Amino acid sequence: MSARSTLNQFLLSRVGDDTSSRDLCSTITSIAEAGINLSKLISRHSLARYDEAAGAQNPDGDTQKPLNIVANNVFEEALYNAPVAYLASAEKSEAVPLNPKGTLAVAINPLDSSTNIESNMSIGTIFSILRFDSGRVFEGSIGERQVAAGFLVYGPQTSLVLTCGKGTHTFTLEHVGSEFLLVSENIRIPTAQRELAINTLNYRFWDSSIRYFIDDCISGEDGPLGVNYRMRWNASLVAEAYRILVWGGVFLYPGDSRTGFEKGRFRLLYDALPLAFIVEQAGGAASDGNQIILDIEVTSLHERIPLIFGSRDKVAEVMDYISGDFTANTRFPLFQNPSLLRR
Repeated sequence: MSARSTLNQFLLSRVGDDTSSRDLCSTITSIAEAGINLSKLISRHSLARYDEAAGAQNPDGDTQKPLNIVANNVFEEALYNAPVAYLASAEKSEAVPLNPKGTLAVAINPLDSSTNIESNMSIGTIFSILRFDSGRVFEGSIGERQVAAGFLVYGPQTSLVLTCGKGTHTFTLEHVGSEFLLVSENIRIPTAQRELAINTLNYRFWDSSIRYFIDDCISGEDGPLGVNYRMRWNASLVAEAYRILVWGGVFLYPGDSRTGFEKGRFRLLYDALPLAFIVEQAGGAASDGNQIILDIEVTSLHERIPLIFGSRDKVAEVMDYISGDFTANTRFPLFQNPSLLRR
């Protein structure tokens, strides 16, 4: 059995050796090394004390857990020596200037789903690397300036999912040597799968089109879709994304009628854009319900957005419901009960 490539070996062979490529490799390596350090801190979370970091609020108004601040500091310190001009973090209200000679900018959610750590469930880091634009660093058509994106999952294994615009690849941390090793190259999201991830307790707050879709999925083979679905919900964005990359299906977090959730839960810059890049490079799709995520312009650092991503066929199916193309023919008793059409 041949030895697996390390992350550094993979980057050298796939990204290139010109100045911009070296800057990108250096930045990815810095993020990966910070992720390894954070993984070690997470593994001893219950034994450590971070009291001095507790109590503040992040820009979304959520109380910051101590480990969120620690995670932010780990990545910020790691990127000081990288060719990164600015760092935008979900834990900071403003972008932080780092290297005045930097050619790149990084947007990062340092610790996604941190509340899961108390129940020993998967949590993670999501990041996007952009070409530096001194005029509009984190505004405008970010999707066009993304040169890489990825996420780390801190769970039973510490995994790294990465795209540099030429496919999506997965790596797993080998703890003895403290290196990420290539596990899967150019992964493709399976199609024709019957899994969906959504928090059904929010059902009463959704628009009717989303409720119709979920109703029809729950109806299974007796409903308009004619197949039985399996529902998954981990309350961890990185865990959901990793599962969809492996098994297929669709993830939904639509906007709803609750105050503060009209535009969904996740941030366009820190969550949706990097995941959309990763998913599309794996053959999937990502939408806000109206347009492709990568086409949406960023107007503020912490704006929220509805998020739907997964297998291209399943995302298209959800979009048919939202547009009304499918539901127009399925919301009447004659069509809801196939037995009425039988003699």
